[in-house]
Amino acid sequence: MAPIYDCSVDSELLTGMRLARAAIGRGELVVIPTDTVYGIAADAFNPQAVQRLLDAKGRGRQSPPPVLIPGIPTLAALAEEVPGAVTDLVREFWPGGLTVVLPAQPSLVWDLGETRGTVALRMPSDTIALELLSETGPLAVSSANLTGRPAARTAAEAEGMLGDSVEVYLAGGEAGSAYEPVPGRDSSSTIVDATALAAGTGVLRILRHGVISEERIRAVVGDLLAVDDTSGTLTDKQT
Repeated sequence: MAPIYDCSVDSELLTGMRLARAAIGRGELVVIPTDTVYGIAADAFNPQAVQRLLDAKGRGRQSPPPVLIPGIPTLAALAEEVPGAVTDLVREFWPGGLTVVLPAQPSLVWDLGETRGTVALRMPSDTIALELLSETGPLAVSSANLTGRPAARTAAEAEGMLGDSVEVYLAGGEAGSAYEPVPGRDSSSTIVDATALAAGTGVLRILRHGVISEERIRAVVGDLLAVDDTSGTLTDKQT
């Protein structure tokens, strides 16, 4: 059985982080805490590792994982175009529970699945996740659960679903505690599609309602956010 390292214990934090970095470098999978739900992580630039992530979840290439990044500067490195409204949003909500879908840099050598030339990016608000990201670089991260099952809120819940498909589990307490639960609202990140705005053909659209409310987003971007339309809502939880 893959080990779970309690990151509230200094010795386990040091060991767990060292083994997690090594596992990512070998193309293996690691489960990490985030501020929303626990995530299963792989090197975003290793196609075999990303496929291993999809296989572990029982998920197809038509559902590519988002990419977690260590800071706002990485946004411009991975996205071909970052509209001013998106810059305003990430300054307001990063690190935190907002994922932004943008056109990907065409020069990037990666294969996240059937992305149609886009990438979903987020900077999480979790010290363990951010420390790992600062050392590994961008990670493909999806919620640490089997497709169709509830997203894991603890490392133990993730291990119960994913088992030995993951090399290292980092435990950082219960995920999502920083956000006030709202009935009917997803506990994962809010996903905003900015591809039309970047192309100059439309406005921002919410793909999934999560921990950052539509009202808070509209307070930042105003009429650049489309009237609520959940037709594109993702059915499987991501981070």
